[in-house]
Amino acid sequence: MASDFDIELKDAVPPLVLALDVGSTASRGMIYDAHGRPVGKRVKVPHSFTVASDGTSEIDPDQIVEEIGTIVDRLTAALEGTPVAGVALDTFASSLVVIDGDGAPLTPCFTYADGRCADQVVELREELSEEALQQRTGTRVHSSYWPARLRWLAQEQPEVFAQAATFLSLGDYLQLALTGTLATGTSTASWTGMVDRHTAQWYVELVEIAGISPDQLPPIRHLDEPLEIEPEWASKIAKRWPCLQDAKWFATVTDGLAANVGLGAHDETTIGASCATSGALRVLVREMPEELPPGLWCYRVSHDRALLGGALNDVGRALAWADVTLAVDQIEPEDLSAVLTAEPHETTPLVLPFFTGERSTGWAAGARAVVIGVGAGSAPAEVYRGVVEGIALSYARIARQLREVAPQPEKLYCGGSVTSDVPELLQVMADAMRTSVTPITMRRSTLHGTALLALETLAPDVRRAKPVRGQTLTPDYSRRPYYTERFARFEGVYEALFA
Repeated sequence: MASDFDIELKDAVPPLVLALDVGSTASRGMIYDAHGRPVGKRVKVPHSFTVASDGTSEIDPDQIVEEIGTIVDRLTAALEGTPVAGVALDTFASSLVVIDGDGAPLTPCFTYADGRCADQVVELREELSEEALQQRTGTRVHSSYWPARLRWLAQEQPEVFAQAATFLSLGDYLQLALTGTLATGTSTASWTGMVDRHTAQWYVELVEIAGISPDQLPPIRHLDEPLEIEPEWASKIAKRWPCLQDAKWFATVTDGLAANVGLGAHDETTIGASCATSGALRVLVREMPEELPPGLWCYRVSHDRALLGGALNDVGRALAWADVTLAVDQIEPEDLSAVLTAEPHETTPLVLPFFTGERSTGWAAGARAVVIGVGAGSAPAEVYRGVVEGIALSYARIARQLREVAPQPEKLYCGGSVTSDVPELLQVMADAMRTSVTPITMRRSTLHGTALLALETLAPDVRRAKPVRGQTLTPDYSRRPYYTERFARFEGVYEALFA
């Protein structure tokens, strides 16, 4: 086994996996070998969502089909006939595409960020017990989930609703277009908000409340259940991509699941943390919690696993606000770093970083950022530190509820652009959460995780290579009293303004 993580084709150990990722800004693809090592070069095709002030956030699903086709063309051409054993795909979660009886799209792909169903969210919150819904599906009533979005579509576009044959996530649509197979992955289905987390099947009562019937939904396939492709479509695939002739295709997974696995957080001992524009803490558990804390979601991702966690709207987004508002470019980088790495001090402003609302743990969508304790002598760098501490405390709020239902994690692996842009955040997170934090420096951990999930079935007994990790940061327990007091103040302000 080669010592380097990235390898060339000549060093690859079969079976090979072709992994695909459809994110918010681009579609990407990569080949991985049996050890989970990237083979050759990654292929990327940029794209963007169409957005508008009314909450519109959508993209043309056929554009994504073309992008994925182009990526597979280029990746398979570089293999020079080397066979691929599996094709695995992840996409951004909580998307919706409506198709007619011939499989043609009746709508664009509505993304997770489309907020036009806000009125329907209010309707459903009046009709349903959100607490009971969360215990059944692992999700709350939210604009990114399907129940409110389907009601909005029925009310705003009844002619489309009347023609609808099947309701799909984007990844389901891609696989239907590429393989002729109608199916959805367990995690992809769960992120619609309409799956019973205990049975891993569609929650029929909620499906009907949303205004559709169960036969308008694709069948659910678990992680170890490859798609069953009809011979006619298998011939089409082999003709276009000969090296995929014998490949197994796996149902689409969500990027959140893939990201956790790609970071190395693939069991109860490890928290996976995403630190990018937004953020999340997640733990993969084998035993489904009977009762969920109110601040968490719980997505069933296969017959034997669930993903438990919470999400933050504003991580990199909060820091970007601080960069501009506090004119951080006017501060010497070493001076800013010194403030962020210094011993914490009670004069640091307290910041609740809800710049675009709150998800976990209080689900206060209308919450906005709060800054307390700014005085005439407060320097911009001190306020910036307050924003960093506020982000870390937001993660700590999720971590506290995670520990109520998951075994005490031994470690936390963290990935995302913010970990390299503002590395000082990681020590503050470690101190606030009282958990060691290890940055994962590998690029495209989500693609890596998608490949690893397929390799569980294709090469279960092959040892996986470990991606490059940065230095582990351990909590400084002398700072515990400071962050205990900060956490209590954070919660007190939150209760007063947003609870």
